[in-house]
Amino acid sequence: MTQHNTVSVDDPVNRLQHFPVTFFAVVMGLSGLAISYQKAHEVLGLPHWIGMGLAYLVLILFAVISLIYGLKMVKYPAEVRGEFTHPIRLNFFAAISISMLLIAVIYHSIQASMAIYAWYAGAILHLFLTLYVLSFWINHNVEIHHSNPAWFIPIVGNVIIPVAGIHYVPTEIVFFFFSIGLFFWLVLFTLIFYRIIFHHQLVEKFMPTLFIFIAPPAIGFVAYVKMVGQLDLTGQLLYNVGLFFTLLLFFMYKNFTRLKFFISWWAFTFPMAAMTIATIVRYQLTQQPFFEFLSYILLILSTLIITTVAVRTIQHIIKGEICVVEK
Repeated sequence: MTQHNTVSVDDPVNRLQHFPVTFFAVVMGLSGLAISYQKAHEVLGLPHWIGMGLAYLVLILFAVISLIYGLKMVKYPAEVRGEFTHPIRLNFFAAISISMLLIAVIYHSIQASMAIYAWYAGAILHLFLTLYVLSFWINHNVEIHHSNPAWFIPIVGNVIIPVAGIHYVPTEIVFFFFSIGLFFWLVLFTLIFYRIIFHHQLVEKFMPTLFIFIAPPAIGFVAYVKMVGQLDLTGQLLYNVGLFFTLLLFFMYKNFTRLKFFISWWAFTFPMAAMTIATIVRYQLTQQPFFEFLSYILLILSTLIITTVAVRTIQHIIKGEICVVEK
């Protein structure tokens, strides 16, 4: 009887119980890289097959991760409820809706009908999560140490909705989502920056989430120029803020070089890809050689970072060090 009641860490069923919703950040990171190479093909003339290959990989991974997490919802609903009511893990459920929105961007020119469905599903789910998370914060005693840049994902993530949505719905609708994301970017940035400076530093596993500071202005820039159709003062401001945070975080590189691996390393990936996309778009709009050069540099860096994180993830999956009880 004792043998039947003891479940080892390596048991696949037990691993399913601890499969984290944060795994959808893998889809976000690879989606960002796929869009980067699609844009690089369009603007810089890079081979078409790289973006296509990544597009198919993203779709496969989204399906696999969704299936696994769906099985967890069926077999371990209490574990899922625990994540959905956790003040930190709750924010990563928005990685599901953002993954759908990014798939819509990727497949807009490949499979338009699928992209439309992905966009509507992602936009509706993301609006629900925005309302849920904000009401959760209002109704619960959330502590200052719970705050970290991952809080941007469910609320500020609304700025992603216009990137593909501009093709499917009236401009007024996508401006609604963009306005929410931009407003709460300023609010949450102030709160989180205050927490980082005047309170205890982020714990090691959340240090990679500092890269999320890059994503809102970078994606906001891409969404904004898509909606207004030109590069104006607001667009330049958004891009320059994103570029500044990229420089700041690379200036702080020693903070990240000795970090122990966690699945949160995927927080490095999407923001870097977002800045790469923004830079390619800026070069497309201005045709200035500096932004062409910077586009190549950021594309190389993003590829190296995402490849490194992917390899480390696979290594730790093989070792059975992921999807275990967190200490």
